[in-house]
Amino acid sequence: MAAARWALALARGAAPVALGLLFWVAVAGSEQDRLNTLKGLPEANPEVLAQRRRQNELIMAALREAAETDENVARRPVPWRK
Repeated sequence: MAAARWALALARGAAPVALGLLFWVAVAGSEQDRLNTLKGLPEANPEVLAQRRRQNELIMAALREAAETDENVARRPVPWRK
């Protein structure tokens, strides 16, 4: 009797996992589809990558300046430059 209850509990626990795995396999698609999607993203464009790097450099410079000063840089007037 106890073995039958264990088997039933195991089946009830494994069923949602198996169902989720089946859904994941059905929706995930192939590796080739994923690579084609990644190639089509705007981040694959060198100009967009350069702009994003420049934006990240500006953000890091602002964060570095904020870390080095005791002044509250968030309360500065908007067009602030050194």
